[in-house]
Amino acid sequence: MTDAGPTRSGWSRRVALTTLTATSAAAALGGRATARSSGSGHHLPGHGGGEQSASGRLYEIRSGHHRALVGGVAATLLSWRVSGEEMLLTHPSDEVGEGFQGKTILPWPNRIDRGTYEFNGERLRVPINEPSRQAALHGLMNFVEWEPVRHRADSVSLRYLLHPQYGYPFRMAFLVEYSVDRHGVRCTLTAENAGEHEAPVGWANHTYIAAGTGGTDSMELRLPAATYYRTNERLIPTGTASVAGTEYDFRSGRTIGSTSMDTAFKDLARNRRGHATVRFGRTDGPDVLLWVDESYGYLQVYTDDAPSEQRPQPARSGITVEPNTCPPNAFVTGEAVRVLRPGERHTGTWGLLVPR
Repeated sequence: MTDAGPTRSGWSRRVALTTLTATSAAAALGGRATARSSGSGHHLPGHGGGEQSASGRLYEIRSGHHRALVGGVAATLLSWRVSGEEMLLTHPSDEVGEGFQGKTILPWPNRIDRGTYEFNGERLRVPINEPSRQAALHGLMNFVEWEPVRHRADSVSLRYLLHPQYGYPFRMAFLVEYSVDRHGVRCTLTAENAGEHEAPVGWANHTYIAAGTGGTDSMELRLPAATYYRTNERLIPTGTASVAGTEYDFRSGRTIGSTSMDTAFKDLARNRRGHATVRFGRTDGPDVLLWVDESYGYLQVYTDDAPSEQRPQPARSGITVEPNTCPPNAFVTGEAVRVLRPGERHTGTWGLLVPR
């Protein structure tokens, strides 16, 4: 069994500067763009809407048979419907929801063990929001509203400026764009160091795929990952192991059955474009493909085993395979954490498709 990651001295400083592909994106990160539409009044049937939504402002986007709904709070993907069928396990926009459904997770994904890490020789402490595991879970931006930059029929761009604070004394600018086309939905996130010192950052998205009749047990999953993370009882990684010969080997695709996962994976098989693809075989309705670009080297799989009593869906009604730029506890181990210099940006893209 190997260690979960390198020591602090192993933090990589070789982060490529990524140029934004759109002038509007550069302007947004620079704080000069304004919204063309607030998005109020645009919502899918069955969802709440308006300025007072618990999910913030709502932005509907559509193309062909695909319609999506984005909430401004946590830049959340609230809904993705294909020919009228909801593909996501989600919650109404006028409810807070649980399980981080659809949220954009920043500035770190998953857990920081005991909420304490070191960066450039300074010991930092962030609030513990998962007391049962003594962990700081899923960053600092789960209930903040992102500002609209541009809302078009088939896309919406949102931005957020995270100011320095106790435990994370860095100024970071974030821009996210959701778009839909005839194939599905795509999400591109850009992080920029807007401060004067180096800053660590990592991110994820927590969208769940609805399992359909039979629940998660009946779903087929093809997961192109060769390695998984072993964890202790608090879900903090203790090392890695090959999936070969274990219940976590879904490389060839198989029914999930009774396998329970809150498990991180890495060493992803990729195509010539550098994309790794996960396939969800649903028991009714079309299959779903999740693809991630090379910025996402990790996937966190959760089989939704323990929803709270307040949520209407039973356990194992869906599954999330979260695109992650770094693994759990990365701010402690340093593994794959992006360290951005002042003014430096990094961009990652993932998407959801219905195969032909």
